[in-house]
Amino acid sequence: MIDRDERLYRQRPDLSVSKIKDNMSSEEYFQNAVLRPILKFQNDILIEIFKTYIQKRKNVYYTLNLNQKLNYIAHSIQKDIKFRNQLKGIVVGLFSLKEYQLYTKNSSALNKRMMNLMIQRIQNQLQLLERATLLE
Repeated sequence: MIDRDERLYRQRPDLSVSKIKDNMSSEEYFQNAVLRPILKFQNDILIEIFKTYIQKRKNVYYTLNLNQKLNYIAHSIQKDIKFRNQLKGIVVGLFSLKEYQLYTKNSSALNKRMMNLMIQRIQNQLQLLERATLLE
């Protein structure tokens, strides 16, 4: 029988862009080997969660210009603790037991990296956050 960790590893995309080097810090290694593949795997749900976040806040996001939208995304993820914890749970829930044990040893620095990667990922996909307009 395949255990949970093995199933998790099989689900993750292989990111050839994430170079793993011998001289990396442990945080950088964790970011490239664990966080990036999980965030790529969870991309669709992260975008959908952010759309729901926008709707729950009366769609103010849609009235903003480009720069304001980028700031809105960063501010929402950095400052809204409840939302931040929800996003964090979506990632941490896909850690293997060993990864979780490594994470708990340096969770503060790894959380910062995780949130920065999420901000970048969502900001780079602004077009997916836009409302669908019907062609008439």
